Amino acid sequence: MPTTTSSSSSFSSAASSSGNRQADVFSRLASSDPEVKLKALREVKNQIIGNRTKKLSFLKLGAVPAIASALSDSECNSILVQSAAALGSFACGFEAGVQAVLDAGVFPLLLRLLTSSDEKVVDAGARSLRMIFQSNQAPKYDFLQEKNMEFLFSLLNSENENVSGLGASIIAHACGTTVQQQVLCDAGVLEKLVILLDGSLSQREACLESLATVLKNNPEAVSRFVGLEAGRYLSSVTELTKDRYPRTRLLSCLCLVVIYNTSPSYFLNMGTKSSLVTTLLELLNDHGQSGDDAALGLSSLIAEKEDLQKLAYEANAIKNIVDILKTGSELHPKRLQGLFLSLAELCSKLEDCRCSFLSLEMLDLLVNALGHKNADVRTAACICFRNAARSVKNLSAGRFTNDLVMLPLVQLLHDPSSSVQVAVLGALSNIVLDFSSPKSTFIEYGGIKQLIELSKSMDPNARRSALRALRNLMFLADNKRKELFYSEVKAQGFVSLISDPEPTVQEQALALLRNLVDGCINSIEFVFDEDGLILDTVGKQLRKSPQAHMAIQGMYVLTNVASGTELHKEAVMQQLFPQPQAESNNFMLKFLQSHESQLRSATVWTIINLISPSSPGALDRHVKLRDEGIIPQLKNMVNDACLDVKIRIRTVLSQSMSFGDN
Repeated sequence: MPTTTSSSSSFSSAASSSGNRQADVFSRLASSDPEVKLKALREVKNQIIGNRTKKLSFLKLGAVPAIASALSDSECNSILVQSAAALGSFACGFEAGVQAVLDAGVFPLLLRLLTSSDEKVVDAGARSLRMIFQSNQAPKYDFLQEKNMEFLFSLLNSENENVSGLGASIIAHACGTTVQQQVLCDAGVLEKLVILLDGSLSQREACLESLATVLKNNPEAVSRFVGLEAGRYLSSVTELTKDRYPRTRLLSCLCLVVIYNTSPSYFLNMGTKSSLVTTLLELLNDHGQSGDDAALGLSSLIAEKEDLQKLAYEANAIKNIVDILKTGSELHPKRLQGLFLSLAELCSKLEDCRCSFLSLEMLDLLVNALGHKNADVRTAACICFRNAARSVKNLSAGRFTNDLVMLPLVQLLHDPSSSVQVAVLGALSNIVLDFSSPKSTFIEYGGIKQLIELSKSMDPNARRSALRALRNLMFLADNKRKELFYSEVKAQGFVSLISDPEPTVQEQALALLRNLVDGCINSIEFVFDEDGLILDTVGKQLRKSPQAHMAIQGMYVLTNVASGTELHKEAVMQQLFPQPQAESNNFMLKFLQSHESQLRSATVWTIINLISPSSPGALDRHVKLRDEGIIPQLKNMVNDACLDVKIRIRTVLSQSMSFGDN
């Protein structure tokens, strides 16, 4: 059609014209005429401000090295100012630009500008350096070196607001350890930073970012800050949450979140908490970077805190977040991550939140997020699924087990990101508890095989999470599903899992085995495959004096095996008291004396199953247990602090009486 041809031709012509203009400007950067060069620098700066496409075009032309050359060779202050400004614009919010600027070797040149006698040159250099220090690619300063600390304080002491702000930005970028926090606090950095709270807008914002960095997860630093002038500066930060500028409100909120997460005792006032939640919820609607950062700030604030989750729920947080997600506009990955993590935290403890969340028809949006190109977004969506699936009501209704949800979740088990894999394993761990059919879509899509593969991962978190999912999949499973699983893993595979070098992985492997052998007699037979290889391995692990949580699962394996036939019970006795006797350290006595009530309970349960009076060999086993000091130990525990243990012990002693034991 003529109109189509004309439009296409017009677009092509415009693109060509734009490219020619950029090439023309680039060529003038190398001019020997200072006025021509100065004009070209201004044009580059003005064209690339806020325009990633043009930044990339100029990068491809080699503009950054040309500007770096102008910065290095010129003695004209106007050229120095425009060169620094252009380099800062390339670095602002554009990682490829930061890399190009650093590769051009301009960092020391920009530092040199800070010593200029011309205030405009100093300002330009400081602003450009602040743009660079917003990126993780910027150089790190080792504050343990005296010369670096002296340089930092020379910046903080400067009367130039951009220079002092640069000092604060360097702290926010480079302070990453408790040792660095301590060194900075001891040197008096907190006292220097709080002065900036009364400064200009840029100084306040740089100060708030730096304070959050120095105080994070450091109770001693928080105590020092709160103690400055009897809490005046904590009040100042709190007051800034009402500032007219969204960025200032956001940064003050994030600073308070850090203080609250580090030392909750300074936030006993419910009004302060409520105000913090409300302000962050309002900032979610900001269309810029503040809205992106507010989402992650909210998730951090309410994480693991039921009281704050209730406050957020009552402030209509779920509907507000869902409305933002449903706008249809393309949201920044950081904002998406924060919004999904906030929803996940809201659904982590409160059933009302889960039901409200699912009633807003969010599953389609969550499923779409599972396919997002950003791994952090996929991870957050999986965590959201995990916590939403804690709702027994919605789980039982089958809302998570249909193909729409299950297929993308299973596909993420193959995700190249280990964080995504661990997150989706967490989601599946909850969802698989609802599988009632051995022909579930999860199994049809190859879920069991992939879980077994991930249980062999190099990442211990992935191994542990895969085993937890398998453990839940085997919970009250029928024999058909158990056989399907065991046919893939075999005895040697189980031995490897139980013998994993990571104790937490061993614990999950034993918990999985506990569920596998729970139920009918046929289930118990799995541990007797290959001449009882699995059962022997369990016994060996228990004799190594394992950590309590691992021992609990191991003892429940023996409990379930001991519930079987006479042959099964004798096999358990052989693990408890192996021959020759020298190999045994009588770990049962140690377990009965453990401070962990669950371990004591699991051990007593095993004894109950071993000496059930209906079993032909019960008397002989009772005699053996008595001779090994187990029965006398139980008599000393009749008043155990744990009610469950106390009840089980009375059952054992009742059984003992049937054997004539007084």
